[in-house]
Amino acid sequence: MLAKKLETFLEENHVPYVALPHAAACTAQGVAAATHVHGWELAKTVVLKVDGGYVLAVLPAPAHVDLQRFRDQVGAKEVSLATEREFQDLFPGCELGAMPPFGNLYGLPVYVEAELARDKSIVFNAGTHSEAVRMEYADFDRLVRPTVARFGRC
Repeated sequence: MLAKKLETFLEENHVPYVALPHAAACTAQGVAAATHVHGWELAKTVVLKVDGGYVLAVLPAPAHVDLQRFRDQVGAKEVSLATEREFQDLFPGCELGAMPPFGNLYGLPVYVEAELARDKSIVFNAGTHSEAVRMEYADFDRLVRPTVARFGRC
């Protein structure tokens, strides 16, 4: 079942989406396999600490955040990966580590890897480890208004 906050937001904005129930998976590549989606089409959400605050970095499942490149792209002084302990309370209604890339629902800025922004549609965690969502990237962009940057590496 989708996180209630996400489901309500998508429905209130009349955004078409497809819910993809799947076997429980705790990694982005695991979700890609369970949903039969190519890893480069699955958007994983990574929480970063940037100059003392938190942001979401969204990138294809096989990619990793290049912290130096991210720092340079956004003009930050300090960037690091946030631990689950640090962000566990930031996403009420979501299972730990299964947060959707909708930072706007949680008061967090969102940065999207430019490679992902080129996709027609994206698939992402829906707030649980057993359901994902597929929607048009253009709708995601319109609703979230992320900053698009190049910060991923393979």
